[in-house]
Amino acid sequence: MKQNPVPQATSPMAVWLDYLANIHTSAIDLGLDRVQAVATKAQLTKPAPTVITVAGTNGKGSTCALMEAILLDAGYSVGVYSSPHLIRYNERVRVNGVDLADDKHCAAFDFIEKQRGEISLSFFEFGTLAALRLFQTEQVDVVLLEVGLGGRLDATNVVDHDVCVITSLALDHVDWLGDDIAVIGYEKAGIFRSGKPAICGQPTPPATVAAHADDIGAELYQVGIQFDYQQHGERWNWQHGAFALDDLPVPGLPLPNAATALMALGVSNLEISDVNIVNGLKNARLAGRMQVLQQAPLVLMDVAHNPHSAQYLTRQLQLNYPDKTIRVVVAMLHDKDIRATLAALSPVATHWYPASLTGPRAANASELLGYLPPETVGYETPVAAFEQAMNDVSSEEMVLVVGSFHTVGEVLEYWQQKGN
Repeated sequence: MKQNPVPQATSPMAVWLDYLANIHTSAIDLGLDRVQAVATKAQLTKPAPTVITVAGTNGKGSTCALMEAILLDAGYSVGVYSSPHLIRYNERVRVNGVDLADDKHCAAFDFIEKQRGEISLSFFEFGTLAALRLFQTEQVDVVLLEVGLGGRLDATNVVDHDVCVITSLALDHVDWLGDDIAVIGYEKAGIFRSGKPAICGQPTPPATVAAHADDIGAELYQVGIQFDYQQHGERWNWQHGAFALDDLPVPGLPLPNAATALMALGVSNLEISDVNIVNGLKNARLAGRMQVLQQAPLVLMDVAHNPHSAQYLTRQLQLNYPDKTIRVVVAMLHDKDIRATLAALSPVATHWYPASLTGPRAANASELLGYLPPETVGYETPVAAFEQAMNDVSSEEMVLVVGSFHTVGEVLEYWQQKGN
């Protein structure tokens, strides 16, 4: 295999991304030895005074976005690392709510390239280390790190976390993590640290989570035990021991993630007021999560891509749009539980527009058609399916785009290019 020449700090972003995609033997390579060696050498294991790391099957991005909004309102400088991106790689690193420019990413890539020497890094590992470098050079106060896959062996786990979070636990990535929820709980609890707070936002998680916290002496805060919350219409309450926050605004992101975010911030030793919390809950947004593109006809996008997230989305749609005809544009990756995800969406779907994705993990529309009504028609791309759905929809109906970051990303990019 011909090795691409090494880019320079001044090379274009596209050249760097192509290089990173081809320098390692596999896209996913779980294990910390290589990435730990580079992180230690480059002094990246503590990229900011406070680091909060977030693992979980679903809700990682929303939990980070909620904490980010509250912290920004409190006057902190905040860095967020998340993946995958919807349209541009730059979305993976935010500083104070803004994506960083190409030249900053390229300078960070160049730094990691020089530091790694002969050590081989996967695309994700390289990108994670570059993000840590960016947070270090931007001198942020707080870093919010979203785990890529699992937890224990994920590249983000080389960092010295101050607070660790598990948002939710369900079966996903079974090819890598297995189909045993107890094992998945253990893998995600692998980010816990001795003597440090560990937050679990999954009700009644597998016993492996608490057992691992106990084994290493982490301080576990479990929803329903150490903290809890209740919704009352458009307001909600949150409690931790004798401390309570009442009459909070319901955010535009999932409430379970908001409750988890408040617990994580509550044990972080950061100065945050009740006003900061209220403002942050009102302001928190995240592309591709219950994102409304237009009102009439209503166009809504959500990256739900497994049964757990699809069930949550369905409940929200039933609650907020009980009588809407919903035209569902869906495309998925073939390593997801396609049958169960489509089944979870079926109570609200009145018309289906399944499409094929491209790439090694892509599912073909024909794979989806096997689980959908016999009269359903498949489409070559999410954009083609979306165009047909928009042709068919009336002003009182809704188009929902769902199934994958790739699906939402392709349609969102098309929407923006059209100048909407």
